[in-house]
Amino acid sequence: MNSTKLIGKIFAPRQREIDLYGTKAEEIQGRVFRKLIQSASATEWGKKYDFSQIRNYTDFQRVPIQTYEDVKGYVDRMRHGEKDVLWPGKVIWYAKSSGTTNDKSKFIPVSPEGLKGIHYRGGTDAVALYLRENPESRFFSGKGLILGGSHSPNYNVKDSLVGDLSAILIQNISPLVNLIRVPKKEIALLSEFEEKVERIASTTIHQNVTNISGVPSWMLAVLNRVLEKTGAKHLNEVWPNLEVFFHGGVCFTPYREQYKQLIPTDKMHYMETYNASEGFFGLQSDLHDPAMLLMIDYDVFYEFIPLEEIDKPNPTIVPLWGVEVGRNYAVVISTSCGLWRYIIGDTVKFTQKDPYKFIISGRTKHFINAFGEELMVDNAEKGLERACKETGAQVLEYTAAPVFMDANAKCRHQWLIEFSVMPDSLEKFAQVLDTALQEINSDYEAKRHKDITLQRLEVIKAREGLFHDWLKQKGKLGGQHKVPRLSNSRDYIEEMLKLNN
Repeated sequence: MNSTKLIGKIFAPRQREIDLYGTKAEEIQGRVFRKLIQSASATEWGKKYDFSQIRNYTDFQRVPIQTYEDVKGYVDRMRHGEKDVLWPGKVIWYAKSSGTTNDKSKFIPVSPEGLKGIHYRGGTDAVALYLRENPESRFFSGKGLILGGSHSPNYNVKDSLVGDLSAILIQNISPLVNLIRVPKKEIALLSEFEEKVERIASTTIHQNVTNISGVPSWMLAVLNRVLEKTGAKHLNEVWPNLEVFFHGGVCFTPYREQYKQLIPTDKMHYMETYNASEGFFGLQSDLHDPAMLLMIDYDVFYEFIPLEEIDKPNPTIVPLWGVEVGRNYAVVISTSCGLWRYIIGDTVKFTQKDPYKFIISGRTKHFINAFGEELMVDNAEKGLERACKETGAQVLEYTAAPVFMDANAKCRHQWLIEFSVMPDSLEKFAQVLDTALQEINSDYEAKRHKDITLQRLEVIKAREGLFHDWLKQKGKLGGQHKVPRLSNSRDYIEEMLKLNN
């Protein structure tokens, strides 16, 4: 008997609720909005912006748009133990995320309500939607391998902790879920990644693993070690019932072929999730459609800023029911973790309405996030400044892009730099730049740890006039046209490398 078919019936009511996304989106988001405003009306933030007098979305628009720098002072006070600041009560968990202009890391509050009403609902709904997509699934006949991070004490505040969101979720997960997941919590939360990989591989190779969840780049390290330890050529030789990978955190495109080589079976499915430190926002509801369904009945109220207006003093801001299909928007959220009209930095493009489905189109700024490192232009500029200072160099123009993993799982960042003054040593320049980026950006530092995910960056000298010639070829000399500093794809840099030769 297929136990998954029996257990799967538990998800039927939830599947019907999700079906309402197609006809009642504005009504559903309205309920979320009212719940959030009422819940926070007695907080310091709620009193400051008179939440008790907010009756509708128009009233809410008097609350200013926020970035992390805007709320950092409030979050720091919360991390020191203050109550009722951005959200009712005391928040003891903080998800550590990549830094901002002024900080190596940012700390996103994760309230008990946010854990239950946002993050865990996302995990449950991923299973609900997957089972509907794959009615012959035997998901519950085995266990799920969930790959997470680690956490640590916060500021010496009693009972207050910071860590990767995945570690927070594993730490607080229901005991019932622990019965169907591997590895054990003490292994899953290890801070030393190499030890974690080794112990996960050792303890799971004899398990019946039917599903895996995690960031594609990190998960590859685990799966390759499993193959090494078992001597198997393909993963389905080790776990013959493996059927789905719930992935998120970075774009899956560069990894898809590698996973197909590791798991060469038509039974394997891949389901994208949009889960960030700030919340769980989207799920693939159709495994044949790369667009994700926006999850609109969690504790998240959505607003959107047209990307072309993101830097304007008074940009247009629309609720969900005001978006247009095919347009790029910066995502703005208000949540039960105490984030209010908060710009998370991602951009999305809706592919349809009723229900609302979207793709992640990028970030609000140039970036590289091929492996979860979230390297921003500001990080790059500071790193280059350090490298120039220590090597006597002067940089005229530059661009950078990822080199995706090859058959040997080697990856790095590739920098193409035109110097007006050459460094005393190109090797030293690359080393200083790499070290500086690790000091500036905690996510880059984590991916560079012991060369596990990222090798040291590579610097290629650009010939004189390369960037000028590339812009000229594009018809983009002068005006507001600029060389793209960081790109998450290799499209630009490949064109430039051809010109460089």
